Amino acid sequence: MSGSAFPGATPDPQAWWRGAAIYQVYLRSFADGNGDGVGDLAGLRARLPYLSDLGVGAIWLNPWYPSPMADGGYDVADYRDIEPAFGTLAEAEAFIAEAHGLGIRTIIDIVPNHGSDQQEWFVQALRAGPGSPERERFLFRAGRGENGELPPNDWKSIFGGPAWTRVPDGEWYLHLFAPEQPDFNWANPEVVAEFHDVLRFWFDRGVDGIRIDSAAVLIKDLDSEEESYTDHDGVHEIYRGWRRVADEYGGRILIGEVWLPDQERFARYLRPDEMHTAFNFDFLACPWEPDALRRSIDLTLATHVPLGAPPTWVLSNHDVTRPVTRYGRADTSFDHADRKHGMPSDPVLGERRARAAALLAMALPGGLYVYQGEELGLPEVEDLPDEARQDPIWFRSGHTDLGRDGCRVPLPWSGDEPPFGFGAGRPWLPQPPEWKALTAEVQVADPASMLTLYRTGLHLRRVLLGDGTMTWLDAQDGVLAFRRESGLICVVNLTGRPAGLPPHESVLLASGPLDGGLLPADTAVWLRGA
Repeated sequence: MSGSAFPGATPDPQAWWRGAAIYQVYLRSFADGNGDGVGDLAGLRARLPYLSDLGVGAIWLNPWYPSPMADGGYDVADYRDIEPAFGTLAEAEAFIAEAHGLGIRTIIDIVPNHGSDQQEWFVQALRAGPGSPERERFLFRAGRGENGELPPNDWKSIFGGPAWTRVPDGEWYLHLFAPEQPDFNWANPEVVAEFHDVLRFWFDRGVDGIRIDSAAVLIKDLDSEEESYTDHDGVHEIYRGWRRVADEYGGRILIGEVWLPDQERFARYLRPDEMHTAFNFDFLACPWEPDALRRSIDLTLATHVPLGAPPTWVLSNHDVTRPVTRYGRADTSFDHADRKHGMPSDPVLGERRARAAALLAMALPGGLYVYQGEELGLPEVEDLPDEARQDPIWFRSGHTDLGRDGCRVPLPWSGDEPPFGFGAGRPWLPQPPEWKALTAEVQVADPASMLTLYRTGLHLRRVLLGDGTMTWLDAQDGVLAFRRESGLICVVNLTGRPAGLPPHESVLLASGPLDGGLLPADTAVWLRGA
């Protein structure tokens, strides 16, 4: 079932992204090719046939650059090279070409808000001293107090603790995240020019898209009494510049990581001269409740359609509790401020709902993101040993927030015990022994497995779904039903009891067994319309 040409729901190859299914690879945890316990490009290249068979049209990779790994690679030391633990620049170029040969495009992360404290620019800034052009590339300020012993303001880091760190000469620098991640000064033309050059560097090597990390926080008002760094108007001119660079190449896209509660403000990032699309966090965080889901879908479409931008549908990523665990809880919503660690979860219920949610997300118009392991139905690993945890959130919260390691545990590929075919060495995070029932090897041979559901759904989606429109159908309370222009009808039952089905010719795919002519609770089905 491998693809031989670029997939997409639209005939225009330049608009491949409008309906693509995009698979997120967290490289450290995908597949280890050299046996050192860390996923790498060699492992990814070896598993490209798996991704082709899965039916995805693009791969999005989390940062693969040289990094001290203070924040899992989001502390970038060199934007024009590859982290040695992952491979070489030549291997990255080979991967891009091999993926293209299978009809799979490549999207990479660019982290524009901050770099690494080991990046050469920051090393130069520390050496050059106060008032130097080198320091103007970052946000250095004098401290408050009689001897400058207090930070310039009281802002807090998103990772916990103060957002300022003092250097030996007495000045302070801003870091919205970890101290090892100094923020760039986007009012400096050198910073603007540097990132334009970085974009061209990767576009020249065949990269098809850029996912922009923390896209809304680049501009800061340091004179504000309150924390003022999200969604300032000046950020839009930055992305207009990026769009001009992308448009030089044709068919290259910009994808924003934009967390904003205000949909009107969110929509501004999707104007025709800015980003092509952005992550749909409202849908990702939505609880498994019919009214909430319908509101989220309607809001998403209302935001995107007038702009001509395709929506995206996301159930999980490397920062978010895995769906199988989240949907098994009494509270099925997601919130970064409260990850509900330790809240009991019913694994059977969670898997049933996660399967239904997958078919719902696949059937909606626009682009789809699948986070690695989602197609295997992996749960969140909440009982990692404390000594194994590596997320800076764990350390900066004083060990009160377990952080994101639980959704980043290396994938199980085969075998009956760890490392489950991930690689020859001990994985950088330990895998639960019970994952032997969830390996790709076990699931590919099981017609009822989560992997089979995803493979079947993604291949049907390439033919019948993707970009386009949808029409809600009349349904009983607690049931979501809509028709796509291909004639496919998607029905999701969230009532807690079996529900009737609309008139149809045949069943194309169901997330679980049907009950005669009824759709069981927490189950989704795709029907060929009558």
